[in-house]
Amino acid sequence: MTTGTAAAVHDAVERTGFAFVQSDEMADLLASAGKLSDWNEFAASWNDLALDAYMADGGRYRRRRHAVYAVDAGSRIVRQPHQPHFQSRDYNSLNGGIERWFEPVVGAVGDGETLRAILSCSRQFFETLTTNRRWHVEIHQFRIEGRAGQSGQPTPEGIHRDGVDYVLVLLINRVNVRSATTTVHALDGRTLGSFTLSKPLDAALLDDQRVAHGVTAVEPKDEREPAYRDVLVVTWAAAVAE
Repeated sequence: MTTGTAAAVHDAVERTGFAFVQSDEMADLLASAGKLSDWNEFAASWNDLALDAYMADGGRYRRRRHAVYAVDAGSRIVRQPHQPHFQSRDYNSLNGGIERWFEPVVGAVGDGETLRAILSCSRQFFETLTTNRRWHVEIHQFRIEGRAGQSGQPTPEGIHRDGVDYVLVLLINRVNVRSATTTVHALDGRTLGSFTLSKPLDAALLDDQRVAHGVTAVEPKDEREPAYRDVLVVTWAAAVAE
């Protein structure tokens, strides 16, 4: 990690509640925490995601897998038994209020060097913003597809918070997509910024307690060809004391 990059990103999140980190800078941050030696296999795993069957809008444009990790003060990052994802309707008025059981992240992906580097890096970063050292971490592999006459919605619930402490959104791939612009908003609705994740490793880091976010529709540039946007979303929430 270059000191300048880390400091600049930290200052942005501390000052505004979010940061857009371009791919080369994100690569520097990740290099401080591990290796992306299995990146090709990691990225290819987005070709094997299951259809999200919980879309209250009836959409069939979202594919995903999910996993949960526990992170303790001794720096251990331990995958947990498969469990449902739950959001209250306060945070997800469209699909919240129920336990959603998604297909699990494949073992080789969940234990691979790339994901471990991403988790270690985001932990190192978010712990510069808080005194918390025990975390409940959820990862989501998302593919949003756009077709002729049917756009895909990365955030079908609209502008929202996730109901956690911090969020990392990391672009994995983007094929034949126009739009899909991220917007970040103050809790009173004011727009604080917008940017487009366009290159692999472009990232957004968000203080979910202070800002809301949304993403505009995935639409194909060429309607004759498939269009999709692949992202990894990692949410960090303070672990509940047992």
